[in-house]
Amino acid sequence: MALACQMPGGALVDAVRSTRLVAALAVAAICLSALALALWPVFSVVLAARVLHAGASCVLGPVIAVISLGLVGHAALGARLGRNARFASIGNGVTAAVMGACGYLVSNQAVFFLTALLAAPALLALARIRVGDFERPRRVEVGAAAAPVRRVLGDRRLLAFAGCILLFQLANAAMLPLMGGILTMRSSEWASTLIGACIVVPQLVVALFAPWVGRLADSWGRRPLLLVCFAALALRGILFALLMDPYVVVAVQVLDGVCAAVLGVTLPLVVADITRGTGRFNLGLGIVGSAVGIGAALSTTLAGYAIDHFGRSVAFFGLASVAVCGLALLWLLLPETRLPANRSLPASLRRLEFVTNRRRPRIPAFAAARQFASRFRKARVRCGEMKNCSAKTAI
Repeated sequence: MALACQMPGGALVDAVRSTRLVAALAVAAICLSALALALWPVFSVVLAARVLHAGASCVLGPVIAVISLGLVGHAALGARLGRNARFASIGNGVTAAVMGACGYLVSNQAVFFLTALLAAPALLALARIRVGDFERPRRVEVGAAAAPVRRVLGDRRLLAFAGCILLFQLANAAMLPLMGGILTMRSSEWASTLIGACIVVPQLVVALFAPWVGRLADSWGRRPLLLVCFAALALRGILFALLMDPYVVVAVQVLDGVCAAVLGVTLPLVVADITRGTGRFNLGLGIVGSAVGIGAALSTTLAGYAIDHFGRSVAFFGLASVAVCGLALLWLLLPETRLPANRSLPASLRRLEFVTNRRRPRIPAFAAARQFASRFRKARVRCGEMKNCSAKTAI
């Protein structure tokens, strides 16, 4: 369901006028799915709740991205996405700890009630985003339509980037589950602690370095960071194939944090660069999101087959080889998408402007009084000059 809704969800966000309303509806849908799981844990209700949650998640991601773009514009989007990744990582870690404690101390059902309760601060934060602070890109010509879908689907840069992301997920998604299964068999007493550390370490890396990655994306460009990301993924697969010490495995997970920080910032940033001026930013996110889902679904299946039939080393070396293929595809087919600072927009994009409801900034009372007094003095001088001219004429 989540895979099928990626592109329709992105197209829906592009089409609606109020993205805040769509975000509020998505948060409310997640809240309802959590309540349904808590109150009616039967198969049909659970299935419907999962479908509702998947559809809402497909819409909520693009909405957050487009609100971020509207708040800061293209020039500062990298830094904004870096801060978004930091807060998302902190939120994931804190929420996981609180929900784990809630499930341990209260009950499993209480976890779903807590999930529904967390929708309230999300809606409150969404309400604090004023309409006047939000800018939505459109074309200058009145009534100008967005670019046709066929143009976006046929963009070679977007297709190359989606292919790179598919290969990245194909190599990345199965690494931690495979290593988690191996650690469980070899260190059964400490398996839960080690797997928890393998999950927490990348979140800490993202929380610490994601804003810095966002600034680097604005100064260096997107392509160098993506090359570092794919190289780190390939190195992680090779190290998992060669090393088995649990503490070393936890340390290697720092590379997973590097990949998560880079990809969390650059993925929406590259899509924003490619779709700039088309009005199809969220559709582009949906296309790349579909590639993410396909790669992740295939990764666990293929890696599981490889480790069952050929062993651990072959499986991890195979995943590292897929990452190297993604690195080669990125190097050969995806150019730098960041527009240089000293270069103007192409002619096809010069018509893009940001429409805003912001009012003119208010002048402080003291400055306004001084401005009024200055104008009054100038008016008196002009009146005096006019009187002198009239007197001379009469004489």
